[in-house]
Amino acid sequence: MTDTSSSSPPALTHPVAPQQLAWLRSELAGWTADGTISEEQATRISSRYRSEHHARISVGRVLLHLGAGFVGVGLIWLVAANLDELSPMARFAAVATLWLAFLVGGEVLADRRASPPLVGAVRLLAALGAGAVVFQAAQSLQVPAYEPRLVGLWSAGTLLHGYLTRSHVPFLVGLVTGVVWWFWQPLWDAPNGLTVVLLLGAGAVLASSLAVLHDGWIDSFAWAWRTVAGALALVALFTAAIPDIGSDGIEWTTWLVVALVVAGVAALAAVVTRPGPRVLEPVGAVVVLVVAALIGLWTTGTDTSSVDAADWGHAAVSVVAYVALAVGLVALGTVRDHPPLTWMAMVGLVVFTTFQSFAVFAPIVTGAWLFVVLGTVFLATGFLFDRARRHLAHALDDDSATDTDTEGAGR
Repeated sequence: MTDTSSSSPPALTHPVAPQQLAWLRSELAGWTADGTISEEQATRISSRYRSEHHARISVGRVLLHLGAGFVGVGLIWLVAANLDELSPMARFAAVATLWLAFLVGGEVLADRRASPPLVGAVRLLAALGAGAVVFQAAQSLQVPAYEPRLVGLWSAGTLLHGYLTRSHVPFLVGLVTGVVWWFWQPLWDAPNGLTVVLLLGAGAVLASSLAVLHDGWIDSFAWAWRTVAGALALVALFTAAIPDIGSDGIEWTTWLVVALVVAGVAALAAVVTRPGPRVLEPVGAVVVLVVAALIGLWTTGTDTSSVDAADWGHAAVSVVAYVALAVGLVALGTVRDHPPLTWMAMVGLVVFTTFQSFAVFAPIVTGAWLFVVLGTVFLATGFLFDRARRHLAHALDDDSATDTDTEGAGR
């Protein structure tokens, strides 16, 4: 057999996380040592991958995206400045032309395999330019530029762009603007404390359900949705635990009902189409929504200068619920190899404990003793969290090793 390896063209390298590359090279060394593959094969396999660490901190990438961001924001600012020198139709035509140029240019560069940072920068210009087009169109049609539905249209357009091209930059712009719209639209009609709690909880349900639905389809998008879900869940319980946040009750509006229905439909779709352990994520988010609503409805109505049994009970239940959520997110972050969830849970617990201490228990434990108690709580919580995370990681490693041994024995 003729060896054609030397004449074959070099394969394109694929960027991977540094820890993944280190794991691959360790495995290749083991396979070479036991004779499974030759050193030449190991070298060829390793040469197909490169660490993406340097790409992430590239100065050129940062400058390209920063420049694109400034240009995009400048376009929106020009629209807001009203450009009185041009007629409404001329302004709209100018902005739309720029947006189309960025939109088409980004995809042409991507098709020609141009530099990824350059493609991302042009796509960012297109995503921000879409907002300029929406606001300019509203201005031309005499629609108030401060209405939340314009942000919703902007989000829908950039999300569509992100999904059609599988590109991260438009998706992230659509995700951020979508979160803004999610809260702004219902609060436009009824600014209410419990409305905020329900929107946060419903947003966590929707985002966690979308994360599960994206698993195995677009994993990078699933990562973003899962991060948003964890953040919204933590903020939902934090907001609900504010004393007397629900003293005004729930003011039902059409948009609030729509948000809850959409979240429920997404959770149902995730449970039906993705059976298995994954369904615990949307189900857990639903539990967070219900618990946050109940805690928010629990009003003590007492004087803030004193702490009675009702305040103690409210604070105790809130702390237990928040700790349970934080532990759940740490476990999820470990199982899913999603470090932001673990860090958000730990930081959120510290901030939550500090807030509760000063808001509820400061009248009882004052001065330096309050900081001593807080420090003790933080040390104990950090120790327990770290032990729980390590035990869970070891358990997962043991299960993985057992599965590998079983597969090897089966062969």
